[in-house]
Amino acid sequence: MQSNSHHDNLIAMKTAMLVSRILAGVVFIFSGFVKAIDPMGSAIKFEEYLLAFHLDFLIFGALPFAVFLSALEFMIGLNLLAGVRIKVTAWLLLILMLFFTLLTFILALTNPVSDCGCFGDALKLTNWQTFWKNIILFAPALIIFLRRKKTDPAASSQTLEWSLCVVNFLIAVLISVYGLRHQPVLDFRPYSTGSSIQEKMSVPPGAPTDKYETILVYEKNGVRQEFTESNFPWQDTTWKWVETQQILVSKGYEPAIHDFSITDENGFDITGQVLNDTNHILLIISPFLHKASKRGMQRMNNLSLRAIQLGFNVYCLTSSTSSQIMAFKEAFHPSFDICTADETTLKTIIRANPGILLLKQGTILGKWNYRDAPRPDLFQSNMLPVIMNRHRKITGAFAVITLVLATALFYAVLFYIRQR
Repeated sequence: MQSNSHHDNLIAMKTAMLVSRILAGVVFIFSGFVKAIDPMGSAIKFEEYLLAFHLDFLIFGALPFAVFLSALEFMIGLNLLAGVRIKVTAWLLLILMLFFTLLTFILALTNPVSDCGCFGDALKLTNWQTFWKNIILFAPALIIFLRRKKTDPAASSQTLEWSLCVVNFLIAVLISVYGLRHQPVLDFRPYSTGSSIQEKMSVPPGAPTDKYETILVYEKNGVRQEFTESNFPWQDTTWKWVETQQILVSKGYEPAIHDFSITDENGFDITGQVLNDTNHILLIISPFLHKASKRGMQRMNNLSLRAIQLGFNVYCLTSSTSSQIMAFKEAFHPSFDICTADETTLKTIIRANPGILLLKQGTILGKWNYRDAPRPDLFQSNMLPVIMNRHRKITGAFAVITLVLATALFYAVLFYIRQR
């Protein structure tokens, strides 16, 4: 009888271990993958964290850390599913969970940034949602850690297992490199190809609006007290008004795009003019002109000359200062007008410096890193064939990455079966 009970407990523990590995593995693979396809987006989020905690001197390492973290998470996820180096992987898993659970708790209390960025742009979570997600995920991480020494020995050699760890890590690194040199193969941002900027800027009828509570601060005999509009001492003249505060009670509907604005060199807002233009619009995106690729800018200039010949309107959007814009003009003599826009908006639109955006009546027809921009001789009045050709290339790249991921998951399952 005791033997049966022991056997049942053993099965229960093995089942708990298996479920924990699958749950944690899937979450970490997803988290690592969505960060890996857009490392620049993760780097921007890390920069926000560093600025919020006054660690500006570490910003130089935001991008390398983004690539490393996504690859580490991806490797941990695949290792858990495949049963590769569980002892080491369990330690890595527990350390990450301890660190990020503590970090997200601090973020939830202080709220220095609104979105944690743990799942990139694919899934937005508030800081409190992220914290509770980590609390839930901590349970399987703890089970894996406590059971790490009781896992079945691998059927293959340690050399093979470490080799698989390296492969798991490098898969995510290569995906990140592709995203940096070109564009993310999956675009979860509001400025994805095919999006209408006007539609994503609009607020639907009947959408909830921000709700505020008015707090009135009065002072009497050197003591300050807060009142609401319903109970402030309007009849007691001994109370003296000090200030009125507006406190946000509930956040209303916020459109996907709420910060897209273009200002020309004379200080006029030309956002509506650009978005309502019935002709093709070419937007050259360069968050910082002094950091832009010179080769890329030369290519943008050649495209601009061709686009102007075809009757397109061409604008370069930057967040550079007036002095930086002037220095760029003197050194480069561009053929396009230079306008200003918000830095974060530009970095969100396209992960390149420079990059290029093709618009018509506010709809994004195409977006390219300067490395992938169409040749000037391919530009024509009807840009549809050029866009379709680019779409085929992106689809091909996505197919390759999907094949790589499918292969990785296949060998993970195969490796696990061999262990059993």
